[in-house]
Amino acid sequence: MQDRLKKLPALAAEKMKENKKYFQILKKRTPKNLDVVVHQIHDKIFDKTDCLACGNCCKTTSPIFTEKDIQRISKHLRMKEVKFISQYLDRDEDDYWVLKEVPCAFLGADNYCFIYDVRPKACTEYPHTKRRKFIQLANLTLKNTEICPAVYDIVEELKKELVVQVGRKERHGF
Repeated sequence: MQDRLKKLPALAAEKMKENKKYFQILKKRTPKNLDVVVHQIHDKIFDKTDCLACGNCCKTTSPIFTEKDIQRISKHLRMKEVKFISQYLDRDEDDYWVLKEVPCAFLGADNYCFIYDVRPKACTEYPHTKRRKFIQLANLTLKNTEICPAVYDIVEELKKELVVQVGRKERHGF
């Protein structure tokens, strides 16, 4: 897994132009069954994906923490919200609460999360490929191909499943 994680940014960068073009076409002509297809691919990929062997999302990025997340997690840790915020969080350039530093302070050496049962909503939904209206998250999905090997695989599988060919009248899945 570590070897794949080292290669992932370069692989994602190599496919980025192609993937951007693919998603632009999907946005223009979104198939009615896109969410169903993406969810099926998501399930297929995650059936053979061990997130505990990876943990790259927790090691390289920060989720957004909502007010509800902060309340729930600080209560779980038996901390005052103000203390939790001052110890773990900062505001980003978009004025969202995010971790002060990565890797995540709640990630153990075994890639287990100390606050898994009360983790932020963004962590629960990551990598956002199982959400409704998938096409609205195209830019986030493209970014996540650089972080999550499963997202990279989902996008590659999606391109095979829903073939989009520019300049041809035939568009599978459309």
